[in-house]
Amino acid sequence: MVANLMAETSHRAHVGPMAAVAGVIADLAVDAMVREGASVAVVENGGEAALGSDRPLIVSVGAGDNPLSERIGFRVTSFPCGIATSSGRHSHAFSMGDADSVTVFAANAGLADAVATYAANQVKGFEGSDIFSGVEAALRIKGVYGVLAIRDDRVATGGVLPEIVSVEATY
Repeated sequence: MVANLMAETSHRAHVGPMAAVAGVIADLAVDAMVREGASVAVVENGGEAALGSDRPLIVSVGAGDNPLSERIGFRVTSFPCGIATSSGRHSHAFSMGDADSVTVFAANAGLADAVATYAANQVKGFEGSDIFSGVEAALRIKGVYGVLAIRDDRVATGGVLPEIVSVEATY
């Protein structure tokens, strides 16, 4: 079942199935928690998150050493929600792009995971001039609601995003 969901989701996002593994597993875990009666269910795995909640949740955006990293976030009020962030600069995962971060909001975390990889791969070139290409690529995929891309001193958004809020890291 997990492999089938990974293959199905990654095919929609034009990437390989391993680009969806963390998101798909997060979705399955949150689904199980909600079925068992959890009023707040969140599973996050290295930038991919599945959320189910009966109250608003604040999530921050990690972008490595970019000055915006963990200083901005989103107030999520619509659930279930899948969120994933991918980077070509600040991650252990392989990416063919050069984004500090691309964060995708989608119908589920598996889709967000695969699409974040795909969108981050599109951010190439000089001085962030192509940052919009990652946003536009992600928004062409059915089930993607909104995208935030960060590269150097440039930020691009598209679609419908939750409210952007200021956050402060507490660790």
